[in-house]
Amino acid sequence: MRMRWPVVALLGSSLLAVWAAGAPAQTAPAAPTVTALELDGAVDPFIAGYLADGIAAADERGDDAVLLRIDTPGGLDSAMRTIVKAILAARVPVLCWTGPSGARAASAGTFVMLACPVNAMAPGTNIGAAHPVGVSGAISEEKVTNDAAAFARSLAERTGRNADWAEQAVRQSVSLSAEAAVDQDVADMLAASATEFLDKADGREVTTAAGPVTVRTAGAVVEARDPGAAVALLHGLIDPNLAFVFFYLGLILIVIEVLHPGVSVPGILGALLLVISVVAFGILPVRVGGVALLAVSVVLFGVELKHPGVGLPLAGGLVCLVVGGLLLFDPRVTGVRVSPWLLAVVAALLAGFFLLVVRAVVAARRLPAPAGMDALVGAVGVALGPLAPRGEVRVAHERWSAEAARGTIPAGTPVRVVRREGLKLIVEPGPSLPWQPKGP
Repeated sequence: MRMRWPVVALLGSSLLAVWAAGAPAQTAPAAPTVTALELDGAVDPFIAGYLADGIAAADERGDDAVLLRIDTPGGLDSAMRTIVKAILAARVPVLCWTGPSGARAASAGTFVMLACPVNAMAPGTNIGAAHPVGVSGAISEEKVTNDAAAFARSLAERTGRNADWAEQAVRQSVSLSAEAAVDQDVADMLAASATEFLDKADGREVTTAAGPVTVRTAGAVVEARDPGAAVALLHGLIDPNLAFVFFYLGLILIVIEVLHPGVSVPGILGALLLVISVVAFGILPVRVGGVALLAVSVVLFGVELKHPGVGLPLAGGLVCLVVGGLLLFDPRVTGVRVSPWLLAVVAALLAGFFLLVVRAVVAARRLPAPAGMDALVGAVGVALGPLAPRGEVRVAHERWSAEAARGTIPAGTPVRVVRREGLKLIVEPGPSLPWQPKGP
């Protein structure tokens, strides 16, 4: 009996020690998890789908919050509403941060910021200029503006922000700096970094689709969700400089196909580039006047190509190109324009092409024909490829540029030279040959 109490005491102290060691591990809360998404560039259907899917995935995983970084000049109204609907339907708080310094939440980005339960802006950023812009660059119809203004006001009232300013941002295109946005109850706080924003947002009481929620983001584990290669590629094509290049190059290739039918490759590639540019124009604030000037410049370059040396079509085409590029996008939408340097490079390349290459070709055509070339008239040969109507033939054991006198001549057809035009032979189907010339 005397030995029993020491044993009991030893066992009790051991159990107490084990409990004490295990208690912190059982009671220590897990670090909050936050999904990080990015709205960078134009608000288009591709980026809207990525953001909506990211918010839904965070809901399913039971994350503590979603961090949405914003830097956008705006975009499609339909894409913006897709993002806003995803934010309002989220059971987890979506925290929106316009940053870093130099970023903006313009146009459609303003609506997204107003929809977020908690938002913040980095110093040196701005928000606003949410007036809807039509395809032509003119302000959309009054009913569209009224609808956008009512939507902005409803979002601001829902999140307890300045509803009067939200309506002015639509009707009058007003903007605010980050500091002014905080002062006027448009933004909740200033935050120089995403980490600072998460720390400041921690403990706030907000309302989500699940009801009142306390934000838990201090010391959170942030997991970035990438949009994926396909979305990134399609979203990257919605760029004012790329849209300009694709549109203009597409027009040039279509003109080449018209001037030289039967090649097909320029026409197919040109049509593809035009389709891509039209999709981008549907999202960016393009102006019809700029598009028309670019089209006129291509027509003038075509005239110069058919009648080289005149000079006036070339000069007019260069002027229309530069002015059309500068007027292509609405200047009231900040950050959306064709780079002047890009315009200068394109204009210089076209001027060099016409002044150097085209004139050199014209000069070569005016050179006297090589000795004995007139003797080829009446000679027979074979078409090395289809002449529809231009192509190449082999005559007198040499390759020559040729053109069918009429119709189309299939490849391998015997031909007879009927005349020459400069260094080009005009041919017609000829008699069968007793020999078959070798291929090229």
